[in-house]
Amino acid sequence: MLIVRDLDAPGVRAAGLDLEDGACLVLTGPSGGGKSRLLRAIADLDPNRGRISLDGVERAAVSGPAWRRQVIYLAADAGWWAERVDAHYPDWSEATGAAERLGLAAEVGSWPVARLSTGERQRLALVRALVRKPRVLLLDEPTSGLDPDAVAAVEDLLLQARRERSTAFVWVTHDPLQARRVGDCVRRVEAGVLGPPPA
Repeated sequence: MLIVRDLDAPGVRAAGLDLEDGACLVLTGPSGGGKSRLLRAIADLDPNRGRISLDGVERAAVSGPAWRRQVIYLAADAGWWAERVDAHYPDWSEATGAAERLGLAAEVGSWPVARLSTGERQRLALVRALVRKPRVLLLDEPTSGLDPDAVAAVEDLLLQARRERSTAFVWVTHDPLQARRVGDCVRRVEAGVLGPPPA
């Protein structure tokens, strides 16, 4: 279980949330309202104050890299640092099943990153996060650049991770229909304030 209490960061004020294993909290709200900054603060990527724990272990008690192996932030435009796709994975062969479920052939691993479309990069970044088997995935608009079929495939793949591994998600979306499909709870972030759960 991920617990966040009184989290303050640039653009985020006194945020708090409880996220059970296998749950999906959806964050909505205006662009620039603080949703991405909240996710980055939970992942300890930006300066922040407050108390965060995972399964009773305080974030302050573990190193930043160790925390971010369990609580992965997936940006809307994830980074790529090597020339070939497969260089971004511990073992590309372990990623091919998920990639194929997202409409990407196994040979995409041998491609140069520069060959990828925006949607292919987005799907491959999600696969890259999932193969690391995190406890919590912080998803910043993971389907924003995808067509409806690809959106459905991504949602199905993430649902499988929830069922089989009890992976929990904090999922940012501007799509109200998607919020209803994937979320157990929807909360609004505006002017850096995380609104309360619905009554």
